[in-house]
Amino acid sequence: NEGNEYFREKDYGRAVAAYSEGLRRRCGDAELDAVLLTNRGAAHFHMGNYRSALNDAIQAKKLKPTHLKAIIRGALCHMELKNFSEAIAWCEEGLQIDSKEKKLVEMRAKADKLKLEGTFLGIQAAFSRHGQGRAVMGIDLLCERNIKLVVEPSDDEEEVSDGLAEISLDGFHSDNATGAKVHLDADGNLNWPVLFLYPEHEQTDFTVAFHENSRFIDHLMVMFAELPPWDLEKKYLPSNLELYFEDEERAEMYEVNPEHTLLQVLQHKRYFVKAGTPTVLVFAKRSPFSKKYFSGKKVHRL
Repeated sequence: NEGNEYFREKDYGRAVAAYSEGLRRRCGDAELDAVLLTNRGAAHFHMGNYRSALNDAIQAKKLKPTHLKAIIRGALCHMELKNFSEAIAWCEEGLQIDSKEKKLVEMRAKADKLKLEGTFLGIQAAFSRHGQGRAVMGIDLLCERNIKLVVEPSDDEEEVSDGLAEISLDGFHSDNATGAKVHLDADGNLNWPVLFLYPEHEQTDFTVAFHENSRFIDHLMVMFAELPPWDLEKKYLPSNLELYFEDEERAEMYEVNPEHTLLQVLQHKRYFVKAGTPTVLVFAKRSPFSKKYFSGKKVHRL
């Protein structure tokens, strides 16, 4: 109680001391100790001691694995420490307990966005060597292929709990991106991480290394060799799929020929690679959802 009083007064140093004193009493009540640790972690967090705050959150979660406040605090610490993969993992753990916890939902999207931006920032380093170590600038490789890159501005300075810009379309976000980066293989070909979005079911797939000369249909044949568990109507068969990309600047949709290679799509005059990760949308042919989705939009079909 004394620690809580100091915390309300924003005297975080004394709050830390009070919570620490409570922990030293070793009361044997795991739930109370979890609360003391979480509260001390919050005080450390407000003092900028993110590593200490994270350690308290870890200990609190060990004592009480379902303690949401500890999980939220741990995720916040990882965000401040720019450990976005760990932040995503903590958010996922919390969302298993409460799938509608607003702070975790927003932070999950924020971490995804920043992680993908980090993929873009690392793209130049991924291009730094070619073959037997011959230096090649990434921009030259992209210019040779007529591939256009853009990156969205970072929101590093905004509060984590504020409203978040959407990472993708219609309010759902990537939950499979692993931080993979575009890279050159031994033959001088580019392999890209590619994000597949399924708007009808708010699902995603993430291909870590999509060879630029591979066709989309070849990947779809592998990805949908077995129907995904969310496809209850059994519509997502390789032969029954339509692919699109969105030109956000013009708010227009372009259909992708599944027989085309990734490079052919990336070379389209209106395709822009964001955050170093090409993205395509996948729909079941002639589905009521796709008709509604495209209603009112300009769609360039094959």
